[in-house]
This record gives sequence, structure tokens and C-alpha cells, in this order.
Amino acid sequence: MPAVCSSGVRRTRVLGYSFLAALPLLAGCASVIPDSGSRPATAAPAPSRPTTAPRPYQPRPSESGGVAAKPIPATPRPPLPATALPTDATTAATSGVLAGPDFATLGITPEQATTALAAFRISCPSVQRRADVSGLTQGADWTESCNAAKNWSDSDAAAFFARYFGTVQIGPGTAFVTGYYEPEIAGSRTKRPGYDIPIYRRPADLIDVDLGQFSDELKGKTIRGRVEGSKLVQYYDRAAIESGALEGRGLEIAYAADAAEFFFLQVQGSGRLRLPDGGIMRIGYETQNGRGYVGIGKLLLDRGELQRGQASMQGILDYLRADPVRGAAVMNENPSWVFFREITGPGPLGAMGLPVTGRASVAADPKYVPLGAPVFLSLDRAEPNGLWITQDTGGAIKGANRFDSFWGAGEDARAIAGGMAARGSALLLLPRASIARLIPAR
Repeated sequence: MPAVCSSGVRRTRVLGYSFLAALPLLAGCASVIPDSGSRPATAAPAPSRPTTAPRPYQPRPSESGGVAAKPIPATPRPPLPATALPTDATTAATSGVLAGPDFATLGITPEQATTALAAFRISCPSVQRRADVSGLTQGADWTESCNAAKNWSDSDAAAFFARYFGTVQIGPGTAFVTGYYEPEIAGSRTKRPGYDIPIYRRPADLIDVDLGQFSDELKGKTIRGRVEGSKLVQYYDRAAIESGALEGRGLEIAYAADAAEFFFLQVQGSGRLRLPDGGIMRIGYETQNGRGYVGIGKLLLDRGELQRGQASMQGILDYLRADPVRGAAVMNENPSWVFFREITGPGPLGAMGLPVTGRASVAADPKYVPLGAPVFLSLDRAEPNGLWITQDTGGAIKGANRFDSFWGAGEDARAIAGGMAARGSALLLLPRASIARLIPAR
């Protein structure tokens, strides 16, 4: 999820506005510094850019990429008065932590609280043992609430959060929220007519390098590549893989029917394959080729080939399908490629290695939000307003109060996530022991 990067969803999964903004790396990915080595010799040449000013693309009436849901406007709660975010802030703890309002004043509906409590229970085993790099919590802080959650009645879920958590605002508190979902596309376990786009597992020659082993200044940074002779070079980019760099190695776990749909499944980081016999095969993020993600929506906007109102996921799908040759060239300008594995248990999986829940899980930057923590969002769009649980990360989800909301699977989820871009305010819910340590005067 989103994402599904951290793990499986999207895990570079960030659609909708994310195409216009800095644009996602897979939600299931670790932080990656692309190697500066030269393009592999087998890589296909980068597609040439138009030499004349392109005409804005106009979709034909027959083209169908789905329709983004019409936003439901809302009035967000204003953030608490706060000083500007310190220029040297790199975590939530160094960004400024303000005591927030009482949970009971937030207006959480019983349905939202019940769904969030179920998602919180899933996170508890992980949240108690994970190192919190945000500086906000310690593992033991979660013990009381996690023990209570096991047997707490779902019918009174709001009382659970009110009892065991307080709210805080990180920095200025201004939030920006996008959306992702679990796509379902046509696929087959075997290559057959109409199903010829390979979905690869991780190649054995794709190497992860922990740069922290070589320099303390690079702790937490990794790169991916492959060995060529005595050198580590960048792994094959999308153009090279599309041109056959991995053919004949037995890496195919399935085949997709539609190149553009599979491209977006890679952006999401996980999804479902609808098999010819009506069955479903679920695939999840395994790793990525180490190449930086390039948002093709922004490229098309900058060139004038799409207008701003067309740069949703659905609009870009229409563009790619209108001219498959042109569409393939545009997709190859994003050198990132995602490798998948089959998921046979619950899923999709988030950055915690646990299933994420539609309309309850969000991705966030773990330097600013502890994975597993509840989050209250109050935005200028009504659909994402309410209580969520942070269970995922994403390559484009960076900084304080930046979230990516997970909407599940199906057409409704696709329609909402594909056009999600909401702004407003955010509050974190932290265990009371954490708040007492962070804000002793409260």
C-alpha cells in the first residue's frame, strides 16, 4: 500500500494529486538513493521529447479510465497557533509538539471509531516493539492501550481512544492528504493471448547496499544495483526491462493484459489480478529497481499535453491508451520498476508488514508519525475527515502532517483515491505516557 513503500501497497502508491506534486515512490520502498552510475549498456535509449509544441490531449468519448469522485467540500478545523517549523527540524520531536484538544471534542463518529479500533489492534504487536524514529513515543508507552484494546467492546470504541490517548499537533499542523487504493486488473498466471505483459519477481542479481556500513553520515540510506564486472552499477531501468532485459530468466509470476493498468498497479505497489477463470491472484510489493520515481502526470502537464483537470489517474490512463506507442514512451520516462510476490494471506500489507484497512489506514513519514499511531484529519474535503491509523509509508509521503489515505479495493475506492487532494489540519493521538513526557506542564 501505498503503497500501498514501506511495504506492499504503496506502496509508491500515491495517485490523484500526487501526480501533480512531487509524486510517489512506492509505498513499500525503503529510502533509496539512486546510484549515479551510467545507464546499463542494454538499456533502451530514452524516448525523444517532442520537438514542436504538443497539442493538449482531448480524450475521445469512447475512452474509459474511470471517473474521479466529485469532492464533497468541508470546512476544516484550523490548526492550533504555532511557531514556524524550525529549519533544522528532521523529526516530529524537533518540529515542535503542542498539546491538542480533548478527543471528545473532535466529533468522531461511532463507525469511524470502531473501524479505527480494529485497525489499531492489528498494529499493536508491531508498535510495541518498533523503534520510533519520530522521537515521540517509546515501546512501553503503548502497552496499556494495546492490552486494553484486545477485549474492548467495538460498540464503545470512541471511549477507548478518549481514555488512553491525548492529542498533539506537530509543528504548524497544516496537513496535505492524497489517496491510494488496491487496484484490480486483468491478469493470468500463464502467458496466453491477450495476457503478455510480464509481472516479475525479484531478480537474484538485484543487490541492496546499506551505505551506513561504509559511512556514519549515510546511516539509514540504501542503494540498489547490480554487479557488472568488478563494479556496482545501476539496475536496469523501465525501458531496459520493457525491452527484454529480464526475459528468459524464469522471473515471471504472472502476466497482465493492459500495460497502462499494470503501470498504475506498480505505482500503487500492490493489487489484485482478475484471472480468466474468475479467480483472484493478489500480488504485493517485493522490491524496486532502485531508480528514482518520475511522475508522468507532471511531465504531461509541463509539456501542455494534459490540462490540470485531466491529470488525475483516470485522465492519464485515457492519455496512455489513446496512442499505445506514445503511451509506452511516456511510461518509460519513469525509470522505476517494481517487482512483486504473490500474497496468499491477508493483504495488502503495509510498512509494518501487517494488513492495511480500507478507509482506516494511512501512510505517513515515520520520522514525524509513529507507525501504529492514530491520526485525526480535518480537511477541506469530507471523505477523509475523521480517525485513521498510521500503518504504511510512501516514497513521496515525506515531512510533517503529510498523509496518504488508503481506500481499499473496487471502483469506489479507485474513484476516491484517484482524485484525492485535501488540505486542512492534523492531530496525532499519542499514549498519555508519551504526552506527559513530551509536554510535562500539561
